[in-house]
Amino acid sequence: MKITLNELAYHDMENLYAFELENRAYFEKIVPSRGEDYYDFTIFKKKNIMLLDEQAQKQSYFYLIKNELGHIIRRINLTDIDKNQQLGHIGYRVGENHIGKGIANIALKLLIANVNTQGIRQIAAKTTTNNIASQRVLEKNGFTYTGTSSEEFTMHGQNVKFVYYRWGDV
Repeated sequence: MKITLNELAYHDMENLYAFELENRAYFEKIVPSRGEDYYDFTIFKKKNIMLLDEQAQKQSYFYLIKNELGHIIRRINLTDIDKNQQLGHIGYRVGENHIGKGIANIALKLLIANVNTQGIRQIAAKTTTNNIASQRVLEKNGFTYTGTSSEEFTMHGQNVKFVYYRWGDV
């Protein structure tokens, strides 16, 4: 499957909203919910316009991964950029119909290839102890495990902790 990395743009709002709605139940099984308000289109649009402003100021980058038909199949973000440390924090979501197909791995490779043009030399990542697939994707792309939080929280009846990774010049 051929995929492309595209910066979030205003014209993507409706398709991104549809992607989030379509995958809401799946996402909420593996990551904490974004809350009910997030799925009101007016609020969703306002929140994403704020993200576009952050992107314009180069504080964060929000990417959509699209297939050869231009459909959104994943999103990947590089946020909270610290220009002094040349550090960004990564987050991503893969649509349920596209898991297990290597898309997360390819998309992360594309993002890493792109960060050098943005002056980023380090990327921090976190996932949960139960998200083994995400941990594997990070490790396949050169991320190094740096630790596990001591705090445990319950998500969908399961006790989990955050697991931290780092890529780049550490």
